[in-house]
Amino acid sequence: MVASLLLDQDGTDVVAPGASTALPRLLPRTGLPGPVGLADHLALHACMPHVGRGGASRGEMITLVEDSGLSGRGGACFPTAVKLAAVARQPGAPIVIANGTEGEPASSKDKVLMATSPHLVLDGAVFAALAVGATEAVIVCHPAVRPIVEDAIRERKAVRLDTVRLGAVDAAERFVAGEASAVVHWLEKGQPIPTPTPPRLSEAGLHGRPTLVQNVETLAQLALIARYGARWYRAVGTQTEPGSMLVTVIGAVRRPGVDEVAIGTRIASVLDGAGGVSSPPQAFLLGGYFGTWTGYWDALDRPLSQAGLAPLGAAPGAGLVAVLPSDACGLVETARVARYLASESAGQCGPCVFGLPAISSELESLASGGPCDTDRLERWLGQVDGRGACRHPDGVVRMVRSALVTFRSELDRHRRGLCCSPGGAPILPVPTA
Repeated sequence: MVASLLLDQDGTDVVAPGASTALPRLLPRTGLPGPVGLADHLALHACMPHVGRGGASRGEMITLVEDSGLSGRGGACFPTAVKLAAVARQPGAPIVIANGTEGEPASSKDKVLMATSPHLVLDGAVFAALAVGATEAVIVCHPAVRPIVEDAIRERKAVRLDTVRLGAVDAAERFVAGEASAVVHWLEKGQPIPTPTPPRLSEAGLHGRPTLVQNVETLAQLALIARYGARWYRAVGTQTEPGSMLVTVIGAVRRPGVDEVAIGTRIASVLDGAGGVSSPPQAFLLGGYFGTWTGYWDALDRPLSQAGLAPLGAAPGAGLVAVLPSDACGLVETARVARYLASESAGQCGPCVFGLPAISSELESLASGGPCDTDRLERWLGQVDGRGACRHPDGVVRMVRSALVTFRSELDRHRRGLCCSPGGAPILPVPTA
């Protein structure tokens, strides 16, 4: 057994002999196209230890995760051990949902992970299921990668690798579809609509069962922690935010794509990993479309971590680093994204149904050089913030407010009908209907 689920006599976890702490950990090091098959996966990582006879108890598994300091990689950064423990203590038959919905249009980290390292995700789903006492796990994934995940499940079934039943389903292709309760609602009723709490999903989720909804990157990290231990996991990252994370880098960089970095890596180093900037930059959008615009030089030397970005009012979020070139217009980009987000509302409350379209229309008028009352826009943002049935309007408000601050110098130019990038090519992807 390779893993640290075997404990020292003093109860501390054992770092697996010869386990490399180098990056990448989650993504294949071979650089070869296509997913890592089961044989190669097991040759690299060996079998994952399970609970039961001769193994660790469920409580020991959750303690191991707690010791690792792992937090969710879906955007909220919630402590993973807390979520596991909340489901584990509920009566009834729990179920695990691996959330690979990735409704964020600019992010591709989860799709890349499942397309290249599907067995790490499945290992993590099995580990999580065993830790909470579940016998089945559902992997919700983008339709483009579902065949890869299903092939990996068939490989495992052929050798009877798992005691947990695994299945894969298509995710809904909506921005709000990645929210945990929306994933449950999608599986139950075919509608990806976020639902308010209570009850919590850990108490009554899918079909009323205690439900763990965990991002697929988080689960892949679990699979590695189970094998190599908490101390191994903490060998990279920061003391308070240990481990690595997947980052999608887009915009004005030479090699846009997905990379794995240690949490706390300077954003300048993240850009170096993407080949450096490809044209003079002016700003970042950090965290995703619910994220924060910042000036380029304000963020360049900041660590990519919760604590490192907090002084800028930003967070790693969905792991997006978008570089806006100086010949693009941040207000135009923000207006496009805000219109898209308004159209992606679940339609459950006034702030989304009426507030977001009004905000996006005002932004579009400003971006096109038309009339715009920024005082009224700020007032609308305040009226929407914190009043939605879910967090969708709050995320839009955060992004729009940061744009009004970061691109303040452009506001007067736009009021006069001028723009730094009239008719420029879009930088941020927005899905078409």
